[in-house]
Amino acid sequence: MRITVMTPDEQILTLEIDGDESVENLKALLEVETQVSLQSQQLLYNGKEMRNSEKLSVLGVNEGDLVMMVSNSSSTTSGSSNDLSLNPDGSAVNPAAFQQQLRRDSNTMSQLFQADPELAQVILGNDLNRLQDLLRNRQLQRAQSRRQKDEELALLYADPFDVEAQKKIEAAIRQKGIDDNWEAALEHNPEGFARVVMLYVDMEVNGVPLKAFVDSGAQSTIISKSCAERCGLLRLLDQRYKGIAHGVGQTEILGRIHVAPIKIGTIFYPCSFMVLDAPNMEFLFGLDMLRKHQCSIDLKENVLRVGGGEVSVPFLQEKDIPQHFLDEGRFLKEASSSAAQATPGSKEKSHAPTGGGAQSSGAARGGVTQGPDFEAKVAKLVELGFGREAVIQALKFFDGNEEQAAGYLFGG
Repeated sequence: MRITVMTPDEQILTLEIDGDESVENLKALLEVETQVSLQSQQLLYNGKEMRNSEKLSVLGVNEGDLVMMVSNSSSTTSGSSNDLSLNPDGSAVNPAAFQQQLRRDSNTMSQLFQADPELAQVILGNDLNRLQDLLRNRQLQRAQSRRQKDEELALLYADPFDVEAQKKIEAAIRQKGIDDNWEAALEHNPEGFARVVMLYVDMEVNGVPLKAFVDSGAQSTIISKSCAERCGLLRLLDQRYKGIAHGVGQTEILGRIHVAPIKIGTIFYPCSFMVLDAPNMEFLFGLDMLRKHQCSIDLKENVLRVGGGEVSVPFLQEKDIPQHFLDEGRFLKEASSSAAQATPGSKEKSHAPTGGGAQSSGAARGGVTQGPDFEAKVAKLVELGFGREAVIQALKFFDGNEEQAAGYLFGG
């Protein structure tokens, strides 16, 4: 195993030694490396003196552990070494002295930046409490690693007919597979651990520049009330199309703006919007307009192509996206709600005003999925051999049209 030894002159040595070796043999090795006689050496591990006759493994010394080497030649040196020693919990006996000694040794700091950059940064800082917490955390990690190794060793010698032991072995094998998979991902697919930034492009809505979120998973193009007001479009809001968008959460639909100009690149296109009471989301370019204007999302070139390729606009880098847009938790909740709104029950014919009043999307959707007629259609399709849930979903999808639902189910 490999251990680290800090000498009285503040040098850090990395030594390869077997865990079954005695402390006396370790001192002999250090005598060769440091020219400090074996009799003058005193080794400390976790603040306790290591006796010559004891074995390293018995003392609990493991891979990567730190051993302090002090000299018995003078009381001054001994006092200084005590300042650099560690408590049983891994914290420094004198954290200020420990920090200053390490700071003054440029060679030690260079090695720490390579081996443990987090600890090196804390040593260069001014927070001694954080230094102590980090040292304790390192000690806890070493203790956990030792316990895990002890448990693995115990399982090797466990009774093969012990059901509980076999369950632990199975869990250990499973966890080993997970850890190996994680390490392979870190090596071969590190980008998988990075945050994925959503797709935004620069657009102009009614002459006002905006950062538009491109979402092919939302059926409707959406604009917030505050954004519509800023773009001078709120006066065109048709409140007959009020309703509730249901998804992960729910958001109120204030109405619809039937047509307004948007500018993508250098070309203007007509666009319609659902207006939502969603303060955390300004403008979402949904599937309805992506289809209408023959858009394609080119992730190889990182551009949005519009009009069959007549215009290409680049997706924004993370630094160009406003920070509040990157609050993905709240934003995606709103986006999910808007996507859920895009169901056949929300089509224009379901929103069309009847009589002298307006009909909400919620009411329209409820009318499709309730009543004896709907149950009769469900029963008829269930008799054809389809599951009830699948039938209900198909009827919802086709706005209660029995023939279209049946065609969809047979085609699936």
